[in-house]
Amino acid sequence: MKKIFLAIAAIVITGLSVGAQTPDEVEIVTSDNVQLEVITPAQPVEETKQEIKEREKRLRELEDDMAHAKAFNSLHRGYFVLLAEDIRIGNMGYRHFDINSNSNFILVQGDDAIIQFALNTGSPGVNGLGGWTGKGKVHNKRITEKKNGDLYMQFSVVSGQICAEVSITLYNKSNRAEAYISGGPSITINGSVLPYRDKNHR
Repeated sequence: MKKIFLAIAAIVITGLSVGAQTPDEVEIVTSDNVQLEVITPAQPVEETKQEIKEREKRLRELEDDMAHAKAFNSLHRGYFVLLAEDIRIGNMGYRHFDINSNSNFILVQGDDAIIQFALNTGSPGVNGLGGWTGKGKVHNKRITEKKNGDLYMQFSVVSGQICAEVSITLYNKSNRAEAYISGGPSITINGSVLPYRDKNHR
């Protein structure tokens, strides 16, 4: 029995010594052995004219929605400028086109407002630019959101040089707006509402 046990032990030890590997025989995996799979970028899919048209339409709609959101928030906060692109004076339908938006505007900065027209009609006007400039305080501001998504804003601008009622309609899904000014000759403005905050204003 003792001899059998010793024989089995010898076989096991021999097997372990045969199957075992020295450190020099162990395969060490390094970065040189790593197989990298390089993925070829997908080729751009050629769009049809209709697909290009639809994609550009969606992009314009997204840009319009973003512009509307900025204008909407600026009206609520009371820091905005409406840049005029055309102006109609009185009820006779006479309109001024191709005007300089940077000098024809309604500007509101909190409780302060400026309404300015510079029509360059050949007459210097009150402000020397063929129009007039009125500065005053904002009173009785009211904002109403319509069911169709339009925003309607009303306020008064009052000072020793101006007393005007202003109504602004910001159209849904864009920053396009129309403003109606009364208190003298009625004036209608069409243009764009942009956020604006004068860094010098307190």
